[in-house]
Amino acid sequence: MRIETDVKLGFKDVLIRPKRSTLKSRAQVNLDREFTFLHSKLKWHGIPVIAANMDTVGTFQTADALAEFGLLTAVHKHYSLQQWDNYLQGKSDDIYQRIMVSTGTAKDDFSLMQQIIGQHPKLQFICIDVANGYAEAFVDFVKRVRDEFPDQTIVAGNVVTGEMVEELLLSGADIVKVGIGPGSVCTTRVKTGVGYPQLSAVIECADAAHGLGGRIISDGGCVCAGDVSKAFGGGADFVMLGGMLAGHDESGGQLVQRDGQQFKLFYGMSSSTAMEKHAGGVAEYRASEGKTVEVPYRGPVADTVKDILGGVRSTCTYVGAGALKELTKRTTFIRVQEQENKTFT
Repeated sequence: MRIETDVKLGFKDVLIRPKRSTLKSRAQVNLDREFTFLHSKLKWHGIPVIAANMDTVGTFQTADALAEFGLLTAVHKHYSLQQWDNYLQGKSDDIYQRIMVSTGTAKDDFSLMQQIIGQHPKLQFICIDVANGYAEAFVDFVKRVRDEFPDQTIVAGNVVTGEMVEELLLSGADIVKVGIGPGSVCTTRVKTGVGYPQLSAVIECADAAHGLGGRIISDGGCVCAGDVSKAFGGGADFVMLGGMLAGHDESGGQLVQRDGQQFKLFYGMSSSTAMEKHAGGVAEYRASEGKTVEVPYRGPVADTVKDILGGVRSTCTYVGAGALKELTKRTTFIRVQEQENKTFT
């Protein structure tokens, strides 16, 4: 046993210090990024915000809505091959760089992914998603997927430390997903005592990834547009959102009415709700590590996307970053004990 005494920080622990700026308007800020990925060598351009691969967020409908803004969607893994065929029929080529095919490490997951990409080889992204990216078997699976799909851009995670980011990149991943426990419907930290404050994880993992030419996704912990900016400021190349994109017309989840108000169900993919739906229940050897909540119905997701992107543009004007790629170079975090005046909520 050992104890690390360095303080690790989450988004709530910091603010971004403003700096002199020559920008006259938020409209001058360019949020587009362009990346050439480490192994696939594919070029990608767009706004690097991703809808999470949860069945209450990462739907085909969400993908269509976010693609209009140049954003990405990690499509959840529970669509059938037929549903993928129907969705992609007649789509323009641009959609293929706006969606990720998600997979777990189970045999059936791998088989379905093979079929989907075999039918639609223009799909550019594979998102290999597990709760615990530290297992040797997961590293071996990443290697297997890289061997099988040398031309696709591979996302792998989740991890929170630099050495594991390096391991996954060296094993064939182009992008590593960073985050254990910060999500709004994740209970991993409560059930296991394992986790890492998200901002520190992003800062440390970005440093490790960029040294090898890889990229990272900050996955989880954002509750407002300011947190998205903090993730980018900390060095994240992409930011993945779950709860912030839940509860919309395009989101999955049952619509319920209570006391004259509308809500949509939102749950973690390790929750008992998700496991009952997709695996026939929680296995005897494990515990549920997610919760189910009712999110107030929010209408079209486009309105929320505009709010998020507007917030990030505003951040850039406060620190003099004319483009998103400049934000991390212009960011100075200050530690704080207060974030928001909540006199009126």
